[in-house]
Order: sequence, then structure tokens, then C-alpha cells
Amino acid sequence: MENENCDLAQPKEIKNKKQEVIDGYTYKYHANGKTIWSKGKMVDDQPNGYWEWYRADGTIKRSGFFDMGNPIGEWVTYDSNGQTYKTTNRDKK
Repeated sequence: MENENCDLAQPKEIKNKKQEVIDGYTYKYHANGKTIWSKGKMVDDQPNGYWEWYRADGTIKRSGFFDMGNPIGEWVTYDSNGQTYKTTNRDKK
């Protein structure tokens, strides 16, 4: 996949997502403002550590690790039932 960071970046024409920080985790919400879009920790305005993304219905969509904004290690994409659909290794070879 090209540009794995695409889930964090938003085109300028898209309204910023509602966001809050609870116990050190940053939560962003879907446009409905109620269901979680993503959650994970930020360090110096960069995603760091384990992150998860969710569909509007609440099912998990993707998960993976960041090292100061850079995707690393195993990234998992899930189907609509929450089962592993695809696994990608983001470590540079």
C-alpha cells in the first residue's frame, strides 16, 4: 500500500474530526461525532506505539504500530466481521 499514513492525514476540504485525549490516548471520531475512528498515543504531535482504526459501525478496520510517525512492524487489515483479512510487514528490508 502506498502511503500507509493516509489514515492520519486529511485533505484540506475535509472537516477536522472531533478529537479528545483520555489517559494519554488520542481518540478521533467519525463525522457523526459518536463512533471512534481511531485511537492511539501521540508523542510530539506524531503517532507512536500501537494504533487502531474503526469503521462507523464500530468494527475494527486496521491496526499497527508507529515509531514517531513511521509505520513499523506488522499491520493488520480486518474484514467487516473483525477477522484478519490481510497482514503487511512495514519493516524496511
